[in-house]
Amino acid sequence: MTTWAPDVLGDGYQQLTIPLGIDPDGEGEIDATLVRYQPEGGIDRTPARAVLYVHGFTDYFFQHHMAEHFHDQGYSFFALDLRKCGRSLKQGQTAHFVTDLALYDEELGRALALVREQIGGGTVLLVAHSTGGLILPLWLDRLNRKPGGSAGAGIAGLILNSPWFDLQGPSYLRSVGTVAVKAVGRVKDRLALKQPPIDVYGRSLHVGTGGEWDYNLEWKPMTGFPVTFGWLRAIRHGHAKLHRGLDVGVPSLILRSEKTHYSSRYTAKSDEADLVLDVRQIARWAGCLGDRTTIVPIEGARHDVFLSTEVPRKQAFDEVDLWLNWLHGHGA
Repeated sequence: MTTWAPDVLGDGYQQLTIPLGIDPDGEGEIDATLVRYQPEGGIDRTPARAVLYVHGFTDYFFQHHMAEHFHDQGYSFFALDLRKCGRSLKQGQTAHFVTDLALYDEELGRALALVREQIGGGTVLLVAHSTGGLILPLWLDRLNRKPGGSAGAGIAGLILNSPWFDLQGPSYLRSVGTVAVKAVGRVKDRLALKQPPIDVYGRSLHVGTGGEWDYNLEWKPMTGFPVTFGWLRAIRHGHAKLHRGLDVGVPSLILRSEKTHYSSRYTAKSDEADLVLDVRQIARWAGCLGDRTTIVPIEGARHDVFLSTEVPRKQAFDEVDLWLNWLHGHGA
């Protein structure tokens, strides 16, 4: 029996635990958590369409305004906190730790089945941010190789919000640096990289430091979770697969900021650019998804374009709505 419980986001939000058994990476029992937005006690909608959202690294689902926007566009909304992330993180576990991104296929497949069951077998629009924007295309490429492909599995389209398509920083990090990461990650997978604590992105977002958004700082720390060698090794394997070319099997919309701005201290520019990823890399590798891909740079957007200030945030949602009109016009 499917038992939904009240969620931390309050009225209209419920959560469902998805037990995943023993962690293949050796950290005990693991779960994923599916969240739904179901206002006024019903999800019966015609046509039957839903959104399934997947977060990024040092992140979880808290963006209620995004859920409500998609609901207003006629979609039932669901979000997945992956294993050892957000609502799914258990005491003693390493936040976000996984040694193979394909391990996420388990909760993604089960979440997709639950969502389609909830909407009576209708179609699902996948939406993802940052690292989630790498995880989902890799999963869809594997799914698309099966009989019926992604569309046959009920996937209508894919929206990626600043997807992590390559390692940012100097070029040597993508060459000799990656060789070192893979070597260390193979033998000391939980060893954390030594990085200076930088809170600029967190400060730009959180209401406690002058931002607009309120979220759980234990699930999304101001300076981020430690990056482990084993996890980054898995990410670099994922990047390499993407760069060789995928076929997600459905149309994609990619939203990103118009520019990148790296800084160790907060300034006004911190609210008007991607502080995390190199947007040129997103543009460079977008063509590797396969099928029809639309990429839209948003002037003044943050790394999470849906957490941007009001004007770029509105533009991002306007672009989503335009693309959805096109998608619906093609029968999705």
